[in-house]
Amino acid sequence: MDLETKKNVFVTLGRFLNQFNEGNSTKDSSVLHNDLFFDNFEQLIQLSQSHNGWYTPEQVYFSIQSWAKALTAENLNQWTSSYDFTSTESKTIALILAGNIPLVGFHDFISVLISGHNVLVKTSSDDQHLLPFLAQYLIAIEPELASKITFIDGKLENFDAVIATGSNNTARYFEYYFKDKPSIIRKNRNSIAVLNGKETKEQLIALGEDIFRYFGLGCRNVSKIFVPKGYSFDAFFEAIFEYQDVIHYEKYANNYDYNKAVFLMSNYKLLDNGFLTLKEDSSHASPISSVFYEYYDELADVEKRIATESDKIQCVVSANLVKNSIPFGQTQRPQLWDYADNVDTISFSLTIK
Repeated sequence: MDLETKKNVFVTLGRFLNQFNEGNSTKDSSVLHNDLFFDNFEQLIQLSQSHNGWYTPEQVYFSIQSWAKALTAENLNQWTSSYDFTSTESKTIALILAGNIPLVGFHDFISVLISGHNVLVKTSSDDQHLLPFLAQYLIAIEPELASKITFIDGKLENFDAVIATGSNNTARYFEYYFKDKPSIIRKNRNSIAVLNGKETKEQLIALGEDIFRYFGLGCRNVSKIFVPKGYSFDAFFEAIFEYQDVIHYEKYANNYDYNKAVFLMSNYKLLDNGFLTLKEDSSHASPISSVFYEYYDELADVEKRIATESDKIQCVVSANLVKNSIPFGQTQRPQLWDYADNVDTISFSLTIK
């Protein structure tokens, strides 16, 4: 299967996904295999929360629409243009996927396939249904993919390389277990925002999207804010008030109540608006329903901190205050060429011998 065929397959998938919107899924008669897949996928979306309590329809639809926007001919052409796929010898790459947000492993999945390799997938117990369904749709578009995609439940065997995502603890296990294989081992990371107090209300509302999308469970969610000394959080709290409905979701509310109680019992000073707590803390990894903050004197100090702790940081958000930051509201809208941990998955795939 040549590169153009694979790109066309993913463009077709993007058109299929683009039909699904919260409260307004509309069947497009020109999309391939809708008769077999449309109704079943809509049903799967509605059932996702029964498989994983965090996968509300709103969050699953958002993920699907994000991929629909990514899988266009223009994006796929731009993504693949800088690689040489002509000398790829097909290997089998194993994927051990996380399940913290819907379809979190999909980028690795398509990166392996578009590189010309076979993919051996071990899904997370928290996300066992969405990716296999989309794989079946891909196979319906291009039956040749059936021999290149395998899902397994048990032990990984007969593979040439591995991409594994987990916690810092599981990463140590992965590093030992796969020490004799080419590998990408992903650990815990968090995202941060850098403010200077001059942000507009619209920018702070967009920052709320970076905080609350997927209930803050993703590594691209902002969990830490750097602010200048003397910063007032009044404008921040006013802007994020439009996300107040998050507290009506039981799992989030339980985390809010529990984590707030733990902080208060430890006599920590908190800022609190009834659905989010802010705690001054040097760590980047805040619990669900809480964001840590830290004061700075000079932006240069923050940039130095970011450079020193780059292995713990996924994204940096700001209004161009620091190098390589992205705009507010964009953390959960990565492009195809935005790689997790800044590790180029396709380059890795193309170097496997």
